[in-house]
This record gives sequence, C-alpha cells and structure tokens, in this order.
Amino acid sequence: MTSPVESGPDKPVVQKPVAKKSQKVSSHKLLDWKLLLGVIAVGGLLVLSLYTGVYDVRGAEDGSTMFAVTRIPRTVALMLAGAAMAMCGLVMQLLTQNRFVEPTTTGTTEWAGLGLLFVMVLFPGASITMRMVGAVIFAFIGTMVFFAFVRRVSLKSSLIVPIIGIMLGAVVGSISTFVALQANALQNLGVWFAGSFTSVLRGNYEILWIVAFVVVAVFVVADRFTVAGLGKEVATNVGLNYDRVILLGTVLVAIATGVVTVVVGNLPFLGLIVPNIVSMIRGDDLRSNLPWVCLLGIAIVTVCDLVSRTIIAPFEVPVSLILGVLGAAVFVALLLGQRRRMS
Repeated sequence: MTSPVESGPDKPVVQKPVAKKSQKVSSHKLLDWKLLLGVIAVGGLLVLSLYTGVYDVRGAEDGSTMFAVTRIPRTVALMLAGAAMAMCGLVMQLLTQNRFVEPTTTGTTEWAGLGLLFVMVLFPGASITMRMVGAVIFAFIGTMVFFAFVRRVSLKSSLIVPIIGIMLGAVVGSISTFVALQANALQNLGVWFAGSFTSVLRGNYEILWIVAFVVVAVFVVADRFTVAGLGKEVATNVGLNYDRVILLGTVLVAIATGVVTVVVGNLPFLGLIVPNIVSMIRGDDLRSNLPWVCLLGIAIVTVCDLVSRTIIAPFEVPVSLILGVLGAAVFVALLLGQRRRMS
C-alpha cells in the first residue's frame, strides 16, 4: 500500500481505494442480532460438550462431582483456548500483513514448547506457573526472531513469509527433540505437543484465565493494531509508534500462546482458519471482527473436541489431529485461491 505522502501526482488515485476499504470496514456494527445468534449457537455447542463423554454424569452417584471436576473445566478451557489462539492469528496477520501467518506457521508454538521443556529439565518439580513463564519468554523470543528474519528478507510475498516461519519452527522443533532425547523426556514432549483437553481438570487449568485478559487488552488497542496493519509508513504518517505497537502485539501473542501451550498443547492452524474466514466476510477491522473471531475459534475447537471424543469412543484422539486435518485443507485452499488471484 502506498502512503499519501509518497503518492505524488497519483495521490487521488491511491486514496480512492483506501477510502473505499475504510467504508467497508466501518459499515459493520460491533454488536448486532447476527452476533447474538452466533453466541446462542456456540452456547449450544458448549452445553453439548458438558454432557458428552463416556462417564454418565447424570446417572452416576458421583456424577455431579465428576461434572464439576472434569466437564466444566474442560468446557471452559475450550472457550479460552479457542478464543485465544484464533485471536493470536488475527493479530499476527495484521501486524505482518500476511494471511498465512499464525503461531503455528511462525514457530511461536515450537518456541513455547522449547521454553516449557527447558523449565522441566532444569527444574523437574516446577509449578505450572514457572512452566508458563518459561513458555511465554521463549514464545516472545521466537516471535521476535521471526519478525527479525522477515524484515531482512527482500522478497516478502505472501508465501515466502510463512515458509520462513515453518522453517524456523522445524529448526526449533529439532532442538526440542534433541534436548528431550538427552534428558530422557521425549515421551513427555510428545504429550505436551499433542494438543488435547483430556488432562484438563479442576486445579490445573485456571491459569488459562490469563488469556481472557489478553483478549480484553487486544480489544482495547484494536485500532492501533488495525492502523499498524496498513504498513509502517502509513502508521508513522498518522503519528503511531509502529515499533511499539509491534512489540505490544508480540508480547500479547506470546502470553496467549505460552499459556495455551502449557495447559492444552499445540492447536495447529486455528489462528489461520478463523481470521481468514471472518476477514473474507467482514473486512479487516480488528475491533469489530474480534468478537466473531473469538466465537468462531471457540466453535471450531469445540466441534473438533466433540469429534475427538466420539470418533473412537470410549477412547479419545488428540484434538490437534482433527484440527490439523481441517487446517491443512483450509491452508491448501487459501494457497490455491491466492495463486488464482495472482494469475
């Protein structure tokens, strides 16, 4: 996008589509009846999640206890993790101006897993808070490394940027595997990256509530992220400190990714699927899109979790397996769509 200062004699031509885009974004209301219907639909899925499982919480003698210890925490974790990872994808896509970027395709998740592994190796009896801190710090470092690589790449096509992130993630994943092999923790590493809500119980998931505050923080500074998504030159011209906004976005994404990785594990492609679907329908205004992104993220994670619980009942498959298949299909569809538009 060309900034108004650099437009020169072509200034009217450049400003015309920008104004049109802003009108499209501002035409959507933050709260409307469609959003209410979405809340009701997602609420129905969450109620279904509460009563889906092998154990009969309604007929068993200790059903109420199991309901409070397992079903409620699991459903709350679905809400928080789904909303957080979808939101992370939306923020990262705006800040990088790339539709194919999210924590899975930038290596952020792999860095969070490496931080978790280091804490567990150095401090075997570490609390969940210590593990979270380690995951968040490494996720922040990894995301900053990704941004540093992207800034140094001269060819910044929509496909090169996620390829860089996937390559970085593969390198970090190899380091994690090596460290886990040396520390005899390879099996634990596989469990951490599985991405499953099976082990979510009362007493070990409450730390996930941190991501709710992250979502609120993103909503508060949503307009700044939206302006930063127009590019450094445009953001600077309107008086925005672009580097500070990038740093803030990186911190919020690192916190959400680190916390979700510690409690749930890897949820691949969620941040890729949801923002692209919402943006195709509603445009790129983060503030008005954020409730829809959170709702759709919760809905997709909940549906995938229900499938994982019932597809081979009474056993469960990791929800990351279902998400990976779905996300890979959407990723390929987006790539093909991008290729058709370029041709």
